[in-house]
Amino acid sequence: MPSDPPFDRLIAHNERYVEAFDRSLLTAAPRTGLAILTCMDARIDLAGALGIEIGDAHVIRNAAGLATDDAVRSLAVSQQLLGTRAIVVIGHTRCGLQEADEADLRARIEQSTGASTAMRFGSFADLESTVRAQVEILRRHPVLLRVPVQGLVYEVETGRMRSVV
Repeated sequence: MPSDPPFDRLIAHNERYVEAFDRSLLTAAPRTGLAILTCMDARIDLAGALGIEIGDAHVIRNAAGLATDDAVRSLAVSQQLLGTRAIVVIGHTRCGLQEADEADLRARIEQSTGASTAMRFGSFADLESTVRAQVEILRRHPVLLRVPVQGLVYEVETGRMRSVV
């Protein structure tokens, strides 16, 4: 892990990006009507794996791609204000939360920050069952529209997406 934050590099890159920026006509509504809930894992390349581009889909990321209250909040906004009408939930192999010890994680946080927490981090044992459970939560959640919800697993070893729901 780098010792210095990469902020200067990010800002310098942004200056070059602005010179060629051509997306001012995009709207906040995704062209495909699709919302994707997936993990924050940096190995998941949705553009490469699914062929989506900027402006195609709303992408909500959190640790393990869980249908948390905040993820549901974002999906409700996506549906009600921006017209999404399909959801894809994507879990992935070798997820850091698979088989993670919640008590150990809480202890690590307390040791490194001094803060005590009862937060649930969403560790899980079975990847496919977890993806199926997130799909069911979204299909049944009272604040979400009844839209198609698909569950996929991304294999970080091969780049393959496979359907589990």
